[in-house]
Amino acid sequence: MTVPVLTLVEFSTRRTPSPQAPLLVLGPGLGTSAASLWSAAARLLEGDLRVVGWDLPGHGGSAPAGEPFGTAELAQAVLESVDRYRTASGIETGDPFYYAGTSLGGCVGLQLLLDAPQRLGAAVLVGTAARVGEPGVWSERAQMVAVAGTPTQVVGSAHRWFAPGFIERDAVTTTGLLHDLQDADRFSYARACEAFADFDADGRLGALDVPVLAVVGAQDVATPPDDVAELAGATGGRLVVVEDAGHLVPAEAPQVAARLLDEHISAHPLDDPAGARA
Repeated sequence: MTVPVLTLVEFSTRRTPSPQAPLLVLGPGLGTSAASLWSAAARLLEGDLRVVGWDLPGHGGSAPAGEPFGTAELAQAVLESVDRYRTASGIETGDPFYYAGTSLGGCVGLQLLLDAPQRLGAAVLVGTAARVGEPGVWSERAQMVAVAGTPTQVVGSAHRWFAPGFIERDAVTTTGLLHDLQDADRFSYARACEAFADFDADGRLGALDVPVLAVVGAQDVATPPDDVAELAGATGGRLVVVEDAGHLVPAEAPQVAARLLDEHISAHPLDDPAGARA
């Protein structure tokens, strides 16, 4: 498999970050762009943070993937993208950063915790489990989308992504996310489905030494709260269930997402190694 090249997008936050501000990296869900998923929450962050998001291959600003990739390759691509960003900004590349990811972006966060825990100060995993869905189902979806395109997924994704009634309450947010899905490169989406099919962190998470916050919507049908509770227990992390939200909590409840990010990050400052592992 090949490590793809990912595009980062920089977010505006409530505070203008200082030159030494810690970095927060935000990961997307399958079929979404980081901007549509995370922008509203990022604007509400109170902390002194420099915030960037990354897009999956063939999604948002990232170029389509010419070769297959898995979560290990995506995790490596995130590290390389962060290092390029820091070099361009004149920031030390080896310093740890904070990470938050939703769905497949959360699985990439788990992969980072397994492969490069020294690079992370703390992690927030949203709508994420040690294994998401069944491999056969992901492979079937990959084959369908490769042939017929991502519009075949709009109706099903609208059901899986959002709590009942959210589409009617916030047509702007839901339309933006579903347009991301329709615009995604079908072959890259299919390869991301295969990455989901191959991902299985069961039994591998007990040795983690990075503070984890696991977040799930109470109405999440893609990663049910019980699955996310198992992840929280396996990582030694804390579980938060967000009422009246489905799979895409940062888009459905940005105020809650921003508050949880602020709380988790402020509890684990990067300049306090002992506190960061408390």
